[in-house]
Amino acid sequence: MVNRGRWAQHPELLLARSRNGVIRVADLESEEMSSSTIYARCLPGGPWQRPLPGIVLLHNTEPKPDELITAALLYSGAKSMLTGVAACRLHGLRPAALPTGGDLHMLIPHDRKVRSTGFVTTERTLRYPEPRMIGEVPAAPLIRATTDAVRRLRETGPVEEILIEAVQSGHCSPSALLRELDRGTQRGTAIPRRLLSSWIDIRSMAESRAHALSLRLPTPPSHWNCKVFDQHGKYLGRPDAWWDDIGLAWEIDSFDFHFRRADYSRTLNRNARYTASGILLVQTLPSRLRDDPIGVVGELIAAHEVASARPRPAVHVADADAA
Repeated sequence: MVNRGRWAQHPELLLARSRNGVIRVADLESEEMSSSTIYARCLPGGPWQRPLPGIVLLHNTEPKPDELITAALLYSGAKSMLTGVAACRLHGLRPAALPTGGDLHMLIPHDRKVRSTGFVTTERTLRYPEPRMIGEVPAAPLIRATTDAVRRLRETGPVEEILIEAVQSGHCSPSALLRELDRGTQRGTAIPRRLLSSWIDIRSMAESRAHALSLRLPTPPSHWNCKVFDQHGKYLGRPDAWWDDIGLAWEIDSFDFHFRRADYSRTLNRNARYTASGILLVQTLPSRLRDDPIGVVGELIAAHEVASARPRPAVHVADADAA
């Protein structure tokens, strides 16, 4: 009788030895399983599959995302960690703001060599961050994961989406992301560096989109980020955009941008000052600049018509950044 090893009589041993149903071929062999048996069981129609060299998934159905991450970690070896888009997803960034695709980006210590293959891209690094454990997955900190993600993209739109989502999460700032880009390789950093540099100089990333959207208006704003005072010199606010000839203000601020809900009370007080002084205000969620630009343009055009039809309020601007 052929000795098939302990796994034949006790298959639960393999599951116990595995991580999330994923196991290395070397660990199977240590359970007295021959390489030929492992190979046969991973053939099409067999009970197992081999998603990566030297890695076995102990079922033959479609791998789940967490199983693929486990396979990538086992393949990449000790001290490896997940980074890039998949790590951003684990950190809680909205999937809608992240590129689709199943590729996994792994960081490994610089003194180790593990080649990229299949759905896994390995990157050796001298700047090895302290991983954040998210469940059982070691992931790069969000700032590093975000910069690793955008370095591999070549179009402005997807880069902008990831960067805005990372900053809006409250765990990154444009300056921190820019410092991280400065410390690492310069490959693939031109687009994110340009975006982040501009966002440090203006009050929010959302205003970057607002600037672009305003070009669709028949009458664009006359000023950006100007301070507005009433006729007695009382400070009223600093709207993101301002039409000085008609006293129309546009603000892009709400919970889906501000980091702290304490900002809400300040927003309410500012809006009350606008109303008391006769300023017509249009307030836009940052997400609508991306998801409903046509609707935003329509609201601004309608507000401009209303503001033009009534007397201009007795207000004036200072520190004006004219368009």
